[in-house]
Amino acid sequence: MTVRRAAALALGAVSLLADAPAPQDASGSGLSAKNGRVDMPLERPADYRLVWSDEFDSPGLPDPAKWRYDTSRNKQGWYNHEKQYYSAGRPENARIADGKLILQARRERLDDDTPDDYGGQDYTSARLVTRGLAEWKYGFFEVSAKIPCGRGTWPAIWMLGTGGEDWPAQGEIDIMEHVGFDPGVVHGTIHTKAYNHVAGTQIGSQVTLDDACTSFHRYQLDWSPQRILIGVDGRAYMRFANDGSGDHARWPFDRPEYLILNIAVGGDWGGKKGIDPDAFPARMMVDYVRIWQNPGQ
Repeated sequence: MTVRRAAALALGAVSLLADAPAPQDASGSGLSAKNGRVDMPLERPADYRLVWSDEFDSPGLPDPAKWRYDTSRNKQGWYNHEKQYYSAGRPENARIADGKLILQARRERLDDDTPDDYGGQDYTSARLVTRGLAEWKYGFFEVSAKIPCGRGTWPAIWMLGTGGEDWPAQGEIDIMEHVGFDPGVVHGTIHTKAYNHVAGTQIGSQVTLDDACTSFHRYQLDWSPQRILIGVDGRAYMRFANDGSGDHARWPFDRPEYLILNIAVGGDWGGKKGIDPDAFPARMMVDYVRIWQNPGQ
């Protein structure tokens, strides 16, 4: 498994920063108290142990003991007005080959043998989740992936909380998002009830990887009770700290979350500049997913 690092990481601008009180970093890392953009090493703590992984070594469909297909809103449409139909058990959209998970968005209509939940979409894709199979509270997460470019593509590696609340109260951690009209710019973002894109208060940052769509990179999350760090290839570019207030609207990240891998098509952000039909089929390839945790937590 070969992971090639970009020759240089050009740090982008912070997305929207909330006017929150500047939190103190209880981890003692020496980080600036400002949430959002940082530039610092990101390393897995030496005492963490591997608790879950998928190396994608067995050809065929994704392992049902590790992944489920999320098809829950195919009929009525997805939350951000994306244009894809998420299939289940369809190798054209999700399969393992040559030691890689391949998620593929395709320009096609399912007119033959139409599934009951088909909403007439012009694109198919896949959305894999660990919900109900594996969830984690805190840890170091690493996903080695090569993402698609092309206007209208919207791949993501992200997490949602299992507390039962509606979005965004359950907490969302976006380890990697990329919109194809802005090639090479990857985003790390958090959403909570207090900080979210609907209110225009989400907290995040971005980094430019010139070869994001041609090379594998290690997309990383270091999540502790004190703070969240998001980075790539051993360098953190986004930070969000627990302000210690105990306010669930500000820090819902004290409960387990599950992992999501998907390629959306179009939508409020991914389709902001339209969809190029010639960009499809579009693939996100995943070399591995690995999760480590502190045995004492």
